[in-house]
Amino acid sequence: MNPWVLLDEADVPNHGGHMKLYQRAFEYSISIDNEELMNSRMHGSEDALAELACEPLARTENPRVLIGGLGMGFTLRAALDTLNPAATIEIAELVPAVIRWNRTHLADLAGHPLADPRTVVHESDVALVIRNADNVFDAIMLDVDNGPDGLTHADNDRLYTAGGIKAAVKALKHGGILGVWSAEPDTGFTKRLRGAGLKVEEKTIRARKTKGRRHTIWLAQKK
Repeated sequence: MNPWVLLDEADVPNHGGHMKLYQRAFEYSISIDNEELMNSRMHGSEDALAELACEPLARTENPRVLIGGLGMGFTLRAALDTLNPAATIEIAELVPAVIRWNRTHLADLAGHPLADPRTVVHESDVALVIRNADNVFDAIMLDVDNGPDGLTHADNDRLYTAGGIKAAVKALKHGGILGVWSAEPDTGFTKRLRGAGLKVEEKTIRARKTKGRRHTIWLAQKK
């Protein structure tokens, strides 16, 4: 059996923990404080997040979307494949090393999505990008930590509070979609989305298309 090989490691800004990138043959894994955060073999639900949020925009002229969390680039790749050539896909990633890994070790996994001219990278907290936006995004996709129950960075919890949802609604255009990925269901988060006046749909998606753990995706539309 092939052993895991440590490729690189980095601290998450603002005392968010220690992140490591591993490789085993053609498989990659990113861990935070020795707990696996993502694995290259299991990205079916990350793909689905972008596909579900972006499919309604396929015929929109010059769609502009925001993805919070780069991961291994799979959500970005799915958004690029779903949206038209005039789209702008903005990525907000807090950890500089994750951006670097997606340009080097992980670049081939999702077909070099950072090299696509439609991609704009913000080395920033997605909450700050959202807070500074007003009626500009056709969709916002949050693939941060493990969802409403944050793992990597405690500050990410604010994305899922009533205030965080309100900020996202303000950043969306009329009819825009807020898509949120989570490792687990969360009835409290569903209530907060509905409490913000959003039309909410909750889906359960397998981690590996037809098998693996079940993850939750919320699609919340601004009325």
